[in-house]
Amino acid sequence: MSRDDNGGSFVGVNWGSTNFRAYRIADGGGLLDEFSRPAGVAGLKRPEMEAIMNELMERWPDTAMVYASGMIGSNIGWAEVPYAAAPADIAAIALHGHATSIGRAPVHIVPGVSCRRGYDGGPDIMRGEEIELFGFAALEPAWNGLLALPGTHTKWARFEEGRITGFFTSMSGEIYDRLTAAGLLASIVEGEASDGPVFQEGVQTGLARQLGMATLLFGARARVMHGILSKPDAASYLRGLLIGSEIADARAMLPDLGRAPVPLIGSGPVCKLYAAALAAIGAGSYFVDSRAACIAGFHALHRARIATGRPA
Repeated sequence: MSRDDNGGSFVGVNWGSTNFRAYRIADGGGLLDEFSRPAGVAGLKRPEMEAIMNELMERWPDTAMVYASGMIGSNIGWAEVPYAAAPADIAAIALHGHATSIGRAPVHIVPGVSCRRGYDGGPDIMRGEEIELFGFAALEPAWNGLLALPGTHTKWARFEEGRITGFFTSMSGEIYDRLTAAGLLASIVEGEASDGPVFQEGVQTGLARQLGMATLLFGARARVMHGILSKPDAASYLRGLLIGSEIADARAMLPDLGRAPVPLIGSGPVCKLYAAALAAIGAGSYFVDSRAACIAGFHALHRARIATGRPA
């Protein structure tokens, strides 16, 4: 592992509800080291948050600044940091952060972004995903348009001229995780979801919106009971229903969806399902590794914070 000179590096932490991921990043943007823990803020009290940050400082004792994004800045985290309002560029994210200490670590908590959806005027929020969005923009500086971050709470965002201008969130990932972990639908699921005829059938049913999702989800159980759907295929069908319905929302709110390939920032298996569902409506897409986007985003934030006159 290569190392830069003392003080030239900084640390970016993606601290969500369920996981803690830390990256030591060189001043030039290269990754020097990393570590992670299944230690999300939802399961930690303040002394436990301090303990994990002290572990970080023991691993990287010359750390001068830690940028922490995600739920650490929420009402269940270390300090609730007000959102930067869209349209927001990386300078706004740098300026709206909250300086604090967690244990022995000097921390700049990233604010997240809020918006009012153009489609219906409803509010929406993100914490953590903005780092990946700005990281993608740093990796592809000429890019403007739509992109998606598939996951537990999938974000569909618009990025224009270096700014997040709007977005909406779907909880379809969390709905799937919870329904297949406990409750009635958990009893019909065996294995993981994958693309194929059953998944595509679910996508088309979700896209059609002939019935509400609550009815369609119970219908998946009835299909298994009637022998129409096998348990090994149930996960694919359920995922298809939820992703198809989500893409129907995206098509309604984002009229230009499909005019250009959609970057999908996230994990490979989930992005593969979204790519297959988008292809069903004639929309292209391509995969962007979330880890690479996150590291590039923290580097962009670090440079922006220095540019504001508030260097780490």
